[in-house]
Amino acid sequence: MPAAVRVSDKLLQEARKFSKIEHRSITGQIEHWARIGKCAEENPDLSYECIRDILIGIEELDHGEHSEYEFG
Repeated sequence: MPAAVRVSDKLLQEARKFSKIEHRSITGQIEHWARIGKCAEENPDLSYECIRDILIGIEELDHGEHSEYEFG
């Protein structure tokens, strides 16, 4: 259920800037940051790159895109 939340003007300005770069809505950008932050808090040993790759992998699986992982 969607809900309205208040965010600081500074966060909104940053989200507006990054949303254009990343081709997301402002809401989508803030949600993206929230997912990364949540994952980082739950997994403090993971790097940002690892978290990002995990989230990308989840999205790919959700869209039926997958391939067998090969250890290099």
